[in-house]
Amino acid sequence: MKIVHISAECYPIAKVGGLADVVGALPKYLNNSGEYAQVFIPFYDNTFTKANTFSAIYSSEILLGETPYKFNILVLEESTLDFDVFFVDVPDLLFKEQVYSFEDTERFLAFQIASLDWLLTWHTNPDIIHCHDHHTGLIPFMLQESFKYEVFRKIPNILTIHNAQYQGWFSHDKVGLIPPFNFDNVGLLDWGGQINPLAAGIKCAWRVTTVSPTYMEELKENANGLQSLLATEGEKCLGILNGIDTDVWDPETDSFLVENYTIKTVNKGAKANKKYLCEAFNLDETKPLFAFIGRLVHQKGTDLFPEIFKNALKNKDLNILLLGSGDPDLEDSLNALKSEFKGNYNTYIGYDEKLSHIIYAGADFLLMPSRVEPCGLNQMYSLRYGTIPIVTKIGGLKDTVIDIKEPNGFGICHNSTDIQEINKAIIRAVELYLKPNKYKRIRTQIMKIDHSWHASAKQYINLYKTLN
Repeated sequence: MKIVHISAECYPIAKVGGLADVVGALPKYLNNSGEYAQVFIPFYDNTFTKANTFSAIYSSEILLGETPYKFNILVLEESTLDFDVFFVDVPDLLFKEQVYSFEDTERFLAFQIASLDWLLTWHTNPDIIHCHDHHTGLIPFMLQESFKYEVFRKIPNILTIHNAQYQGWFSHDKVGLIPPFNFDNVGLLDWGGQINPLAAGIKCAWRVTTVSPTYMEELKENANGLQSLLATEGEKCLGILNGIDTDVWDPETDSFLVENYTIKTVNKGAKANKKYLCEAFNLDETKPLFAFIGRLVHQKGTDLFPEIFKNALKNKDLNILLLGSGDPDLEDSLNALKSEFKGNYNTYIGYDEKLSHIIYAGADFLLMPSRVEPCGLNQMYSLRYGTIPIVTKIGGLKDTVIDIKEPNGFGICHNSTDIQEINKAIIRAVELYLKPNKYKRIRTQIMKIDHSWHASAKQYINLYKTLN
């Protein structure tokens, strides 16, 4: 089968969150399974595009309403990726350093229209068009309703919801930006009095997937206003747990690490990476190291961190290292703790890919107190590297982490994103750390868990086959 993935993000080209990791891995594993997967992504003015050279293989013009925009389809002149990527270049709209901005209605409409216009020129249609999140949510609607794309109406399309909190809302005043369609069906675009790309995609896609089975069930109860729609469309909805790219995330070969290791050498290898972190961030190497990697936003529960960290660090029997960025006031609050807990606490505000890998390898515990976590990849990375996750029992975290109190348990779970609950979980983790034999046994146990894309890719292939 020929599968076209259309997405705003794709690792290592453009990454804001887990969407990039999924779109950067799933096509590779589909190809390894004998399918032919390709990716369409906007052409941004970012580090990746500056470091590579591109050739234009197609040029044309789209209309957003009555405004014409030139666009090109670019390919890498030399690619080291495991799948074909086509860069949709709309210079006046998409060529920006940031992936997302305040002009995203026009930007991502242009991306979707240019992608479909180029598909019109193909001699052979794809077998599946796979869309990701609201940035491509209008594609299922346009495939079904826009006159110019009538030739595609029999091509199965899938919409994967990576995060339902973001839906791409915009006013009906802009409906004229969408290629002409049967206006009798304009209601397919509407949800709550606005055009809602994610809602339109859910209504029009042949199948809707989310990134974990538990998250799919949670969305029917709470989906930022879309829960009744998802409950109504439940028969075509399916939760497929994300995987991780075990070629990229492999402590035995990871070039970012200070020292590589296997299951047999994890204690020595993890210790070397922990030593590096403690020296770099002035932390006490003899104490358990708790880490957080991610966005400093309400969804991740990080607004509670200042109070949680104060409670956890008051006896100074542990270390905390935070890597992330987000809310400026929260960044300031977290930085302010450094003077009070010098030697046991530090932050890196921003993002550093190399540092994130070393933290997964060198930390003893990974904090993930999320309020919403559709799937979560960080806990899978930490398991792969022998770092024990501390998670809220929601979404994909619930699907991938079993509490140490349960049979064959290996993680530490708390029921809600609550200061008391999280601090109790941290205390439990310290108690575990002080039982070195049990801690080491769990560390080797979690490194054996297979969260690769092999099983997940097989589920997607089975889904694709049911639609052809």
